[in-house]
Amino acid sequence: MDCRIAPSILSADFARLGEEVRNVVAAGADWIHFDVMDNHYVPNLTVGPLVCEAIRPHVQVPIDVHLMVEPVDSLVPMFAKAGANVITFHPEASRHIDRTLALIRDQGCQAGLVFNPATPLEWMDHVMDKLDIVLLMSVNPGFGGQSFIPEALNKLAAARARLDAYARASGRKVLLEIDGGVKVDNIGRIAAAGADTFVAGSAIFGSKDYRATISAMKAAVSAAQAARPVTE
Repeated sequence: MDCRIAPSILSADFARLGEEVRNVVAAGADWIHFDVMDNHYVPNLTVGPLVCEAIRPHVQVPIDVHLMVEPVDSLVPMFAKAGANVITFHPEASRHIDRTLALIRDQGCQAGLVFNPATPLEWMDHVMDKLDIVLLMSVNPGFGGQSFIPEALNKLAAARARLDAYARASGRKVLLEIDGGVKVDNIGRIAAAGADTFVAGSAIFGSKDYRATISAMKAAVSAAQAARPVTE
C-alpha cells in the first residue's frame, strides 16, 4: 500500500507534545506534520524551529514541515537544522520558486509546493524536476478543525494526472499530499482521487484511540487504492 498518514501537531496537546508525537507514531503514524503559521501569510501564529528541534529526538519518522509564511527562504535552513525532512511552501509566498525549491534540497530535505483551494496547479509544471511532493489544501489554510472542501477531489484528480504523466516520462515519482478535513469517513474518497499522503489533525488527536483511528484510515486507503484502475 502506498500510504503515509501524517498527524498534524496543530491539533495535539501542546502541554505534552513529546508524549503526543511518540504516541501517534507508536499507533502507526508514518510522518509528523508540522504547521508553521506567521500571522502574515495566514491569520494565525503557531510554532517555529525550536519546537521542531524539541520534538525531533522523540520520533524517528520524517517530520513534514508546511511553511505558511512569507518570506520563505530565511526559515528553510533553520527548519532543516532543527530536524525537518520534508519542507513545503506556497508558491505565492516565494519571490523565486525555483530558487526556494533548490534551497530546500540543498539543505538535505525533500521539497514541495502547496496549493490553496483557489491556487492553480500550473505553478508546478515548470519545476516538476525539483519537486518531491505536492501538497493540496482541502481547506483554506490558517486554522485547524475545518471541513473538507469537496472540490478538492477534482483538483486531486487533476494533480494526480499531471504527476502520473511526469512519472511515465521521467521515471521519477512525486508524492501527492492532502491537508484539511481528512477523516476516517472521507479518506477513502480522497485516496480514490489520487492522494497517497494524508495529513489529519483533529481526526486523530481528537480521537480516543489513536491506533484504531490510524488503522481505520489505512484500511480505507488500501481499499480505495486496490479499486483504482491501473494507468499505463
